Amino acid sequence: MKILVTGYTGQLGYDVVKEGSQHGLDMHGVGREQLDITKEQDVYEYVKELKPDAIIHCAAYTAVDKAEDNKESCWNANVNGTTYLAGVAKEVGAKFIYISTDYVFQGTGEIPFKESSEISPVGYYGLTKSQGEKAVQEILEDWFIVRISWVFGINGNNFIKTMLRLSETHSELNVVGDQFGSPTYTFDLAKLLINMVQTEKYGIYHASNEGFCTWAEFAKEIFKQSYKQVKVNAITTEEYPTRAVRPKNSCLSKDKLQEQGFNRLPSWQDALGHYLEQLKEEVK
Repeated sequence: MKILVTGYTGQLGYDVVKEGSQHGLDMHGVGREQLDITKEQDVYEYVKELKPDAIIHCAAYTAVDKAEDNKESCWNANVNGTTYLAGVAKEVGAKFIYISTDYVFQGTGEIPFKESSEISPVGYYGLTKSQGEKAVQEILEDWFIVRISWVFGINGNNFIKTMLRLSETHSELNVVGDQFGSPTYTFDLAKLLINMVQTEKYGIYHASNEGFCTWAEFAKEIFKQSYKQVKVNAITTEEYPTRAVRPKNSCLSKDKLQEQGFNRLPSWQDALGHYLEQLKEEVK
């Protein structure tokens, strides 16, 4: 099976290519330097020449705060790029997995959002990702949409790396403690995506590691597992203003995975432990 993976230079795309290769699949990872997904002609020419059996679309404009000011760049990547890729996927008969986000939801309430829950993004990034979902569903008859949250992986920057870096110079940190969600380890997610793309179990899925926490609780567990003596003070969203509104409830229901026979991802605490070990190996 020949699979094109966009966003190869990012956290998820990198792990998806690595996982697929280990399963003997013909993986083709591309970053922006190899393929600018915002250029329609380039997308059509590249994909038609490659003729992949599937496209796993991980590339996205994910700078949530910058998106509020760089709306054109965000739209071009998340909506136009997705539209072009879905269009050529239809022409070459390739399966399509679109990676989406918890930011498509309003982020209120306390109940985890289901795959069928109403979409109502509060920020521009979330709006573009929801429009990307819409484009995929309008262009293709069969598709996978996989929503994820709080992503961390070996290839790129993330919350864990930031906390570990800050722990070198701080003995006390203020971290938001009223936003709830689930971390998503790209190593675990990649296994699911490679499994999923080899099926015809199309539809919308939520895929993050099991369990919920706040950013402050996440930080505390990071320091606990890495044996760092850092005190974490849980603060409110209002005490840490950002350019874009963050959802206070990013909890996603993963029942659909189980219903369709896919393995749910390990607990976020287990994922964190595995990741910290992976970071140690990278340093060696």
